[in-house]
Amino acid sequence: MNICRNSISVTPKPYHKMEAYTFQPIGIIHSCFKEKFAIPRQPGLVKEATATLELLAPFNNVETLDGIDDFSHLWISFVFHEAIKNKAETNFKAKVRPPRLGGNQRVGVFASRSMFRPNPIGLSVVELCRVDRNAATPTLHLAGVDLLDGTPVLDIKPYLGYVDAIPDARSGFAPMAPQKKLDVNWTETAKQACQNLKDIYPELEQLIIHLIELDPRPAYQNKNTSKTEYGMALYEFNIRWAVDDVRAKVLSILPG
Repeated sequence: MNICRNSISVTPKPYHKMEAYTFQPIGIIHSCFKEKFAIPRQPGLVKEATATLELLAPFNNVETLDGIDDFSHLWISFVFHEAIKNKAETNFKAKVRPPRLGGNQRVGVFASRSMFRPNPIGLSVVELCRVDRNAATPTLHLAGVDLLDGTPVLDIKPYLGYVDAIPDARSGFAPMAPQKKLDVNWTETAKQACQNLKDIYPELEQLIIHLIELDPRPAYQNKNTSKTEYGMALYEFNIRWAVDDVRAKVLSILPG
């Protein structure tokens, strides 16, 4: 460091390249969401969105879960595996377009929760409903997820309310939870199909309603009237629904 009058200049150290790291998934997500479209943009927005987390060898020792039942919520570190498959989505971009800003305004990637990141790692807080230690491999049953089926999990940590919830934290361009955007109605055919599935999927109706209410359409398409019918893959079904202004109607529930 060279000290001059009224100023200080620092001679930078030579740049040292950081080594790369490889991580082994400790589990895999089996989710009601079979595609990215319609997944809530944050965890906890739709409680009926459920998944299981299956531990993988060699981490599927039941002792790894001792004490986890005492926590109501968990942090899940995971990989945006579908983003990796699309080469165009893995190219680093310094700025992204958050849906909460209409899909047009850009912010820095580190000021967003976009899946298009320098390293495709996600972090999600989910509700722990129960632990199945008697399955072929230990399995966690989760609710309020925003996780795609097949998501590789890197780590699990307990959520601590006294430190992880900060009441006076500032939330930038997303200061509050998204509000309901669409009113949801049903055709008689779709309503009856949902009723017929009630024994197997008791919360399917509420899941569909709460997902569509949040308007899962890409923000830049919300005012595009050229397309009014959409589909989303839930469980093994294709849910077809249409939009007219702020009204949505579930048209049918078809085998996926």
